[in-house]
Amino acid sequence: MSQHGVGPRAVTRSVAFLTAGVLAVPALAGCGSEDPSGKPLAGQDIRPAPRDRIADGGTLRWAVDSVPDTLNTFQSDADATTTRVAQAVLPSMFRMDASGRPERNPDYLESAEVVETEPKQVVLYKLNQEAVWSDGREIGAADFAAQWRALSGKDTAYWTARNAGYDRIQKIERGDSALEVRVTFSRPYADWRSLFSPLYPKDVMGTPDSFNDGARKKLKVTAGPFRVKKVDAEDEKITLARNPRWWGEPAKLSKIELRTVPRDKRASELAAGTLDLAEIDPAAARRITLAARPHSSSSPLMGPGADRSAGDSLRSWAVANGSDEDAADEETVARKKLRKATVKYARQQRALSGFEVRKSLEPAYTQLALNGAEGPLTDERVRRAVARALDREELAQAVLEPLGLPAVPVGSHLALSGQAHYADNSGALGGQDTKEAQALLADAGWVRGGPVKEQDKEKAAGPEGEKADDTGGDDKAQRGPDPAGRLAQDGKQYKPHQGGAPGAYAPRGTAAPANQEAARLAKNGKALTLRFVLPSGPGSQTLRTVADRISRMLERVGIGTEISKVSDESYFKDHIASGQYDLALYSWPATAYPATDARPVFAKPVPAADGSLNVEQNYTRVGTDQVDQLFDEAVATLDEGESRSLIRKADSRIWAAAGSIPLFQRPQLLAARKNLVNTGAFGFGTPVYEDMGFLKKGAKPASGPSAKGSAAR
Repeated sequence: MSQHGVGPRAVTRSVAFLTAGVLAVPALAGCGSEDPSGKPLAGQDIRPAPRDRIADGGTLRWAVDSVPDTLNTFQSDADATTTRVAQAVLPSMFRMDASGRPERNPDYLESAEVVETEPKQVVLYKLNQEAVWSDGREIGAADFAAQWRALSGKDTAYWTARNAGYDRIQKIERGDSALEVRVTFSRPYADWRSLFSPLYPKDVMGTPDSFNDGARKKLKVTAGPFRVKKVDAEDEKITLARNPRWWGEPAKLSKIELRTVPRDKRASELAAGTLDLAEIDPAAARRITLAARPHSSSSPLMGPGADRSAGDSLRSWAVANGSDEDAADEETVARKKLRKATVKYARQQRALSGFEVRKSLEPAYTQLALNGAEGPLTDERVRRAVARALDREELAQAVLEPLGLPAVPVGSHLALSGQAHYADNSGALGGQDTKEAQALLADAGWVRGGPVKEQDKEKAAGPEGEKADDTGGDDKAQRGPDPAGRLAQDGKQYKPHQGGAPGAYAPRGTAAPANQEAARLAKNGKALTLRFVLPSGPGSQTLRTVADRISRMLERVGIGTEISKVSDESYFKDHIASGQYDLALYSWPATAYPATDARPVFAKPVPAADGSLNVEQNYTRVGTDQVDQLFDEAVATLDEGESRSLIRKADSRIWAAAGSIPLFQRPQLLAARKNLVNTGAFGFGTPVYEDMGFLKKGAKPASGPSAKGSAAR
């Protein structure tokens, strides 16, 4: 993902876990009649329109973060753009509906179901008889078998990033006709619907060479409403064109151009008319919303009043910073620059009035990760205290309310509201409770205002040399409740009058100062200070705002934080994956298949053959045998209700271990040209690329929640 999202895989395991005997697990849903999964907190916002109101032709210019290094989604360097291309040009047996649940894709499948469970699980796929590859060959069992062999993990010559599910297949064969594919599993697999989505042709999957290199920069054979026309690395653009062999509803658009545009440049590119659709940050969303309103002459950036105010400020600056003559010259230059910038801004705002913001919530959540491998957070009591200090509702409100999105804290690590596996299991840990957090810390031996040993000044975290350098060094800022902000920072032991821990060195019988409650906790001569690592890029302001609020919440219970800002490039690889942090903020996707996809995220780390620790994607290094067992049982049962119940039990135990704390569902903000329909903020749903397009002149969009429901298909 991005700095908010996930990266690849990476030391010691936490030694403090709750035993089964003291684990408090609330009554789990699934036992009663009420479905705990609920509904999505926010629906799709795609300006739906029936196909007969959409013009035939046109090019959609869509901003992306990068031209991917590979078009093979099963390779480790695949990214979000790889997925977007695959959705438009390749078959998927199942896609996600608006609630994040898998649904059969009728363009490729007539049906798919488990037809046998004994002695082996057998799934029978009946393919759409019109489904063909762009070279005219029918999609069939040979393609399924080639993908299975490539992703099974048995042949290490294939450079695969994942093989979950494919490693459970025993054989694939043709059914009673060329349109039937029988997949026999060696072990039961609950998430069988996750397989063959996307499906690549046997030309790509057939040999290690074609798998490793054949689909990195081109896809010669496809089977979707679009095909890959050109991958232009120099111009940083991928062009998709209509597939003339597509058997479904023909694509309304002639082309889709996926253009690499940095996030901080997207507003200006939209205004320049070079983009039609772009994911944007909250600041750009505010600009577009403002552009839609009537302009006032008193607008601080648009009218002459603003120019006068700016001129007054510049004149004051000039008088304070030079001779009258020099000041006048400086002021004249500055006024000209301001006037030029104002005119440019006004011109951009007029252009942006042709766009609107479409918003929903992503199928992903932002979490606070607590590294349980070393330091104070190896103690589960300290991790639980951090969690109990957080007001998750306040954090969700800070991010989502200004955007007009539902500000509801996420209650599960494994699913989101509306998805089949969702249930709010946060009660296994408990909500915000300052007294409980303080009691947990006291039980762990952390004493408020305890003495702190003097450290070597060169080793202490002092104020010098802490700004980020060109090599990706840390930019650290100490946050803590000690009055002078110096405790455990500059290596000195401060007595009360010097602003250190109040009362820590006062003679016996001296009354504690009034701010005793704000004193830092300490143990064995060390203050309780946690290193909070954050990305420093321009797109990470939301994370930094959330981190600042979290730091203040922790201060109230005596926990200090040291903010370390690192480059976006090194954030995941050098800090999260390698375990160089105490606290961090990043996001995970919530898929329809948590038994498969979430297991490596929460699996108990195990020693590898070379002596290192294999953490898979569990970057908090907190895991238990019981959680692993529940995942194993959930993925192996074909009773969907039982599988959901097991996933919810696993989530309760993940909450109790307090390795990560889900905070809020990520906002999804897209700027779209007003006449562009059936695209925008898709939420959980898979985009329907053939329905995207521009309204005919004078046509009106539909009022329904999704294009699929309103389009004349």
